Amino acid sequence: MFTIFLTFSNNKGRAGEFMAAHNDWIKRGFDDGVFLLVGSLQPNRGGALLAHNTSLADLERRVEQDPFVAEGVVNAEISEISPARTDDRLNFLIGQ
Repeated sequence: MFTIFLTFSNNKGRAGEFMAAHNDWIKRGFDDGVFLLVGSLQPNRGGALLAHNTSLADLERRVEQDPFVAEGVVNAEISEISPARTDDRLNFLIGQ
C-alpha cells in the first residue's frame, strides 16, 4: 500500500491548464484498480492518494505520467506502507 502526496510547487498557477488531463489520469488509476482514495490536502496544499495492487516501480512510472507532475505543477512524494493491522473493512490490504 502506498501514499502519494502531490504538493503544489511554484507552478501552482498552471494547474487549470492541466486539470482535465490530471482528472483523466486519476480516473485511469481507479479504473485500473490501483487508486483507493483521492483527496485534497488542506488548506489548498495539493492532493493525496492511497494506492495498492501495484509495485513501487510501477507506481513511480504511473505518478510520472500525471500531467501535474510532468509539468511541474506539483512535487510528488511516494511512501510505502506495510499494513500489519487493519479495521476488518480494510483486511484486503493485508499482504499487499
